Amino acid sequence: MDMEKSDKTPMYQYIMNDIKRKIASGELKPHDPLPTQIELAKEYNTSEITSRRALSDLVQEGFVYRIRGKGSFVHENPAQADSKGLRTLYFAHQNHEVSILNHPFFTDMFEGIKEVCDENGVAFHIWDIGENYELPEDPGAGIILLTVKGHFDFSRLTAWQEENRRIVTVHFYYPHLGIPYVIADNLTGGYLATQHLISQGHQRIGIILTGSSLLELNQDFSLRLQGYKLALTQHNIPFHPDLITVVDGEDERAEMGEEGFKRLMKLPEPPTAIFATSDYKAFGAMNAARESGMNIPEDISIIGYDDVKLGEYSYPRLTTVNQNTRKMGQRAAEILLFELEEDHSSLVKDEIVPTLILRDSTAPLSTKQCIKNS
Repeated sequence: MDMEKSDKTPMYQYIMNDIKRKIASGELKPHDPLPTQIELAKEYNTSEITSRRALSDLVQEGFVYRIRGKGSFVHENPAQADSKGLRTLYFAHQNHEVSILNHPFFTDMFEGIKEVCDENGVAFHIWDIGENYELPEDPGAGIILLTVKGHFDFSRLTAWQEENRRIVTVHFYYPHLGIPYVIADNLTGGYLATQHLISQGHQRIGIILTGSSLLELNQDFSLRLQGYKLALTQHNIPFHPDLITVVDGEDERAEMGEEGFKRLMKLPEPPTAIFATSDYKAFGAMNAARESGMNIPEDISIIGYDDVKLGEYSYPRLTTVNQNTRKMGQRAAEILLFELEEDHSSLVKDEIVPTLILRDSTAPLSTKQCIKNS
């Protein structure tokens, strides 16, 4: 190390000054990785508490940024970071009910956003744009935007682009507008759920979807259906349209799963397993199965989607798909803070792969089920 440490200079400040010197001299260039706090502690012969504070203060001053799971990096414009960098991120929605935003899909996402914000000294808030589409007055704030299916005025998106607002959309996406986005990979999620049931020996697999008709599914359920079909195709299992049931409803409810279950069970050859495309519908299907005298999973396997907390404690515990929205929130924040190009020359996007959560509501196809369907 070229610098000399004064006895009056705290060690964390000494480390900070040395790293700033390396940045100023070009020894460390924009986006170069920095040593970990463990490595810095060894390099400067100090404690990890001291090296952690040095890195944290460098982030606060705008010389360094962090990407969760990857490390700390030199800021693109460290000399201008304090005035140019984003200091606040907002999750902006339009008139969503508190009960909806309290769903794990969103609360996990909020946790992911907050983690990245906390690591980089950025404030995080939730903002309702209301009927007037009012964004925060701070033009330098970053916006993680949740639009409303079927009711959003897309001319507002174009206007915000012209105002150079820094926006990333989540859940819904509009590639034709060139707006960065992060979404859940619903096709893979539908595939994972169906593949699991197939691996258990099931071939007659019912699926319960939400929509006014099969032709009017939103993009989430449409993609989950595509994943269902893809899994069947890859295993040379015939596709039977009668095993698809679509239940109308604005919000996911257990009653929808009950209705879908009853429709499927009226078939001359009912399914041995059901993919309910939300946990709420899965709970309804489980209730209907018990009311009809069926045991889960001995008589019917049921898998859900979303991994709501109740699924851990239901009887039987619900096998489901976790959409990894915590990671979605992290990526949306990281894109806003570190990955947007000044000239918007390329579309920045990410698709988060879900995870299959195995519990007790699914089981291998039983001899009893085989006889019943033979």
